[in-house]
Amino acid sequence: MNFEELELNPRIIAGVKKAKLKTAKEILSLSGPDLQRITHLSKSDVQHLLSAVAVTYRTHPPVTALQLHRGEYPSLGPAHRLTLACPVLDDLLRGGLPLNGITELAGESGAGKTQFGLQLCLSVQYPQRYGGLDSGAVYISTEDSFPIKRLWQLIPQQGQLRPELPQSFIRSIRFSDRIYIEHAADLAALQSLISQRVPLLLSRGLVRLVVVDSVAALFRAEFQADQSVERARNMLAFSSTLHRLSHNYSAPVLCINQVTDVIDGGSSSARCNFGLVNNKVLPALGMAWANQVMVRLMLRRLEGTVTRGHQASAPRRLEVVFAPHLPRESCLCGVWMEGVTGMSNASLGQ
Repeated sequence: MNFEELELNPRIIAGVKKAKLKTAKEILSLSGPDLQRITHLSKSDVQHLLSAVAVTYRTHPPVTALQLHRGEYPSLGPAHRLTLACPVLDDLLRGGLPLNGITELAGESGAGKTQFGLQLCLSVQYPQRYGGLDSGAVYISTEDSFPIKRLWQLIPQQGQLRPELPQSFIRSIRFSDRIYIEHAADLAALQSLISQRVPLLLSRGLVRLVVVDSVAALFRAEFQADQSVERARNMLAFSSTLHRLSHNYSAPVLCINQVTDVIDGGSSSARCNFGLVNNKVLPALGMAWANQVMVRLMLRRLEGTVTRGHQASAPRRLEVVFAPHLPRESCLCGVWMEGVTGMSNASLGQ
């Protein structure tokens, strides 16, 4: 490293050379007192040295919370999201799924969780100007077989779901060619997928979305009640791999989760720890998994039926349980032939 190029007093440079420190790594790996001892420089000189050397490793200037609040750094702001292809749902999530971190969607069987996963697999293929990421998706099934029939229903209905886009452009996208379907029968196969196959797809730019449906199935099947420590260790390894992939490739990760019943008479404080109060069900896998999730969404199927034209759907409520950038809010939605779309409260006659 050429220390003469740094804005340092010649006295500091001479001390560094006398101590035979040649690289920035050597300097930054030493503590302040150690640098004082081997360079014979004062405490203030060592602080100047560390600051000047650290700047050479910093590719971007630091960003303050005030700058983020003012929107001065849009690349870190809420505009960078993966759309759900519905203005109501996107408004709830402030633009869609964040590109970094794990988003969990929990709900009972039949709530419509898989519908969201399929819809995102199609959304990610649109260019960024239309809310997508101009790439494909990898869909990892751990329970049932991949719902290929439903996917084939959704693809020709994309024009109906997104009527504001040029229909000729939608027809030009070969949606089925960019969805990579994987099946994991056990935890070993799942870990192999996310540590070998998925990184390969991401590094080649073939995918920018990872969907795991569901995250609870294998962990519930392979561990008994008295193996909670081992289960937590495996969940941590699994989530750490997903977080690393998401941050390295700016790829959103959607983990679909099952739910577990809440036993009446239990401590209400335990429910608050999950971010849910007065709920009959909670997301599965407990607090060990909850701590690995950045955004937790809950999908509930409500009673009744709503109609739209010749179609009918059971209403659902999508709720934000916790997220670092979202308030605790919810919206109504329905599952239609073209996909999942939000609804107003008036749809339920409220």
